[in-house]
Amino acid sequence: MIISEIGWNFLGNLELAKKMIDSADEAGCKYIKFQIWNPKNLIKGSWDNDGRREIYNKAYLDKDRYTELYNYCNEKNLTCFASVFDDEGYKILKTVSKKFIKIPSVEAYDIDLIKKSLNDFENVIVSTGALKKIELDNLINLKNYKNLTLLHCVSSYPLNYENINFEKFHYIKKKFNNVGYSGHAEGIEDAIYALALGATVVEKHFTIDNSLEGRDNKFAILPSQLKIICEFEKKIKIMNQVNKENYDLQDIEEDVYNNYRGRWKN
Repeated sequence: MIISEIGWNFLGNLELAKKMIDSADEAGCKYIKFQIWNPKNLIKGSWDNDGRREIYNKAYLDKDRYTELYNYCNEKNLTCFASVFDDEGYKILKTVSKKFIKIPSVEAYDIDLIKKSLNDFENVIVSTGALKKIELDNLINLKNYKNLTLLHCVSSYPLNYENINFEKFHYIKKKFNNVGYSGHAEGIEDAIYALALGATVVEKHFTIDNSLEGRDNKFAILPSQLKIICEFEKKIKIMNQVNKENYDLQDIEEDVYNNYRGRWKN
C-alpha cells in the first residue's frame, strides 16, 4: 500500500489537488491522503509568524470540499482518506467514508481517539513520530486489533537520513504484525528500503512542483519518483510470491544443471 500524502500541498486550490491526484494515479499509486482540520481550532504558535497559518487557512477542507476530492478519487477507482486533528475533522471523515483513517504523529499519544477509530473505521493507520517510548509501547499493546497499522515515523521536516532510525521500525516489527513507514526524507531511498524490510504501508509527501508555496512541497517527491516506488512495490510482491518452500532445483534451472555443470575441465 503506497500512499501519496498530498496533505496541504494543494494550498486550497481544488483544481491543483485534482492535478496532483491525476499525477499520482498515472504513477501507479492508488491511495491518496489529505489532512482535515479547521483553522478556527488552531491555538497560537510559531505558525502565526512564519506564514503557516495563512496556508492552513487556504488549505482548509470542510465537508463539501473534502467530499468533492473524495468523489473525484472514487471516480478514478482510487482510495481517498485523510489525517484528522480534531473532533470536527473526525466527524467529517467518518461521515464521508469509514474505510480508512490516519492518526498523525502529533495525535498518536491519544489512545482514546485511536480506540474510538478502531471501532468506527475499517482500517486505522497511526504514525509513531514524536512519541516517547512508553507512548510507543502503549500503541504496540493494541496489537490484537487486526485493523490497526503502525507506521515508523520521525517527525522532522525534512528528515536527514542519519536520523531516520530504522531500528525503531525493527523494534515495532518484532512486537506488532502490521508495520509500515511514513517518510519525510528528501528522495525515495528511505521508502525503497522500508519496502525491502517488509513494510506493509509506505507513505510519502507528494507534489507536482517543489517550487510551490509551503514547507511540505519543498521535500515532497515528484510523480517520476512516486512511479519508481510503485514499480518497486510490484516487484517486491513478485519476488515474495509463495513458492511452497521450494528449496530444490527449479524447472527454469534445468538447462544450466544439465548443460553447464562441470563443463570446464582441468
